[in-house]
Amino acid sequence: MRSIVLLFVYTVCASDLTEYYDKRYKILLDEALLTVGGNISLSDKETAVNNCLMRHKFNEIDYWLNNPRYFNCSHHYFAYKDNIPSSKVYKIIKNIPKGAALHVHDMGLLGPDYLMNVTYLENLYVCFGSNLLLTFASKKPNTSCESQWQLMSEARRASNNIAKFDAELKKHFTLVVKNPDEVYPSIKETWGAFMQYFITVAPMLSYRPIWEQYFYDALKKFREDNIMYIEVRSILPSLYELDGTTYDPLITARTYKKVIKQFMREHKDFIGAKLIYAPSRRVNNAKLEDYILLARRIKESMPDTFAGFDLVGQEDIGSPLIEFVPRLLETSSEMSYFFHAGETDWYGTLTDENLVDAILLGAKRIGHAYALPKHPVILNEVIKRDIGLEINVISNTVLSLVRDIRNHPLSTFLAQGLPVVLSSDDPGVWEADPLSEDFYIAFVAVASRLSDLRMLKQLALNSIKYSALDSASKSRALRTFHFKWNDFINNFNCSMY
Repeated sequence: MRSIVLLFVYTVCASDLTEYYDKRYKILLDEALLTVGGNISLSDKETAVNNCLMRHKFNEIDYWLNNPRYFNCSHHYFAYKDNIPSSKVYKIIKNIPKGAALHVHDMGLLGPDYLMNVTYLENLYVCFGSNLLLTFASKKPNTSCESQWQLMSEARRASNNIAKFDAELKKHFTLVVKNPDEVYPSIKETWGAFMQYFITVAPMLSYRPIWEQYFYDALKKFREDNIMYIEVRSILPSLYELDGTTYDPLITARTYKKVIKQFMREHKDFIGAKLIYAPSRRVNNAKLEDYILLARRIKESMPDTFAGFDLVGQEDIGSPLIEFVPRLLETSSEMSYFFHAGETDWYGTLTDENLVDAILLGAKRIGHAYALPKHPVILNEVIKRDIGLEINVISNTVLSLVRDIRNHPLSTFLAQGLPVVLSSDDPGVWEADPLSEDFYIAFVAVASRLSDLRMLKQLALNSIKYSALDSASKSRALRTFHFKWNDFINNFNCSMY
């Protein structure tokens, strides 16, 4: 009798345990299906690629789990960026078609090596002082200079040590330093250096021939990183000629259209690019009116190239969107908005509330949206309205929002299957490649250990879906993407990695 009772108890327990495991499996399965890419089915060939990719991913992550002190992404990006190219996962991602980059700023696209080459061109004048001044001119500029204007070529020769001269000059074209925690102890110092970068390079890059060549070369570099379309944000500086002639910002916008057409003629697989006019947010309503008038002129002049409007700059010290709501609301029927919003760690501030106004003003996408998880009602609106979230993980760590990238809110966005689009913001300023490093870091350090090729594919597809392309162009872009994707899958060789 006793053995029968024990058998009955054991049977009941086993049944309960089976039910428990079934419930556990269902929860995990439901969560997996909810994630970005969770509903994608892989073909046999894609599965083979995925097996290779995940084997390398597990090797990397499991090593970090067992040796947490060596986990790169818990440190400042500058401390581990040079190690990324040796990763086999990164090498695979580098070759994966990534669709589009929808959140990049024009003067932060190319790195310091490119800018150093510009300083070797003729007719570049330099003024050394508390701030470095650079401008192209046919004769010595008559604008204010703390020391004296001199040709860069002459200053370089007079240095008697060109290598040292160039090394010091290059520091003005990058935020990368060997001791970032000391140089950038807080967001104040980081953004100070970031803004100084643009103040330094803008006059040099705004020389019309340089501007055109720079943007062409940027498109080339993005294409080489397997990106086939970009939407570039620009403050639209007034371009100039050697003789001092300056142009209306509308000409700057038209220059984009000219370069885009030329690049597409020479690279048939490149879908194209569009312009988001994105001037500074540190203005009053009178200046905003000037912005809107210019945006309207651009749209009327080149509707096929103009994507929409944004306001940029450090949100914590810029004017919040609420100050501009009356005018922006009035204009919302005329143009699309792609607002920076929620790029802050400060909860309950006006900066934080930019997310509310971005939603109510009808933004098509939100730039960064870093603070979004703190706002459940807004989060639900993002889902209901299907608003794309432009996430820039490297930018957020470099610009002092997050240190250990595992804590980035992107992990929540990915887990909930939100409309995420990965981009790179200003990759040249921190010497990153156009997009692959952002994909890599998101894949190995932010997403689930189990997130796989399906997530990468969905992120690329999202970048097309949430772009400002019209329906016909999106269809063409999707056809091109699938062709490139299938080519990557069909030619994949795991032994090469």
